Amino acid sequence: MITIWHNPRCSKSRQTLDLLIKQGIDPVERRYLDDAPAEDELRAAQTALGLPAIAMMRTGEAAFKEMGLSKTDDEATLIAAMAEQPKLIERPIVFAGDRAAIDRPPEAVLAIL
Repeated sequence: MITIWHNPRCSKSRQTLDLLIKQGIDPVERRYLDDAPAEDELRAAQTALGLPAIAMMRTGEAAFKEMGLSKTDDEATLIAAMAEQPKLIERPIVFAGDRAAIDRPPEAVLAIL
């Protein structure tokens, strides 16, 4: 099963979804802004991505600064912030089994299919 954490307002997210569909994949689409992942889901995503929490974040979002976050905050703080403010989650993230990719560029998804 392939799942995409999707924001339909984001061009990269739409391009990744289109790419999956062109590959013959009908992914489960999770609109993470409406259905925010819990901290345990974010930790599982981090494990699948093999990245530090900060690499999963949109540090340029106003919420990052408003929440008093910094790029040197500990993992638990950053995970909690993404759970509280899902717009901080970099998008899109595609999950395929125990693997995941942040699809910037959208073609990055091909490596996990």
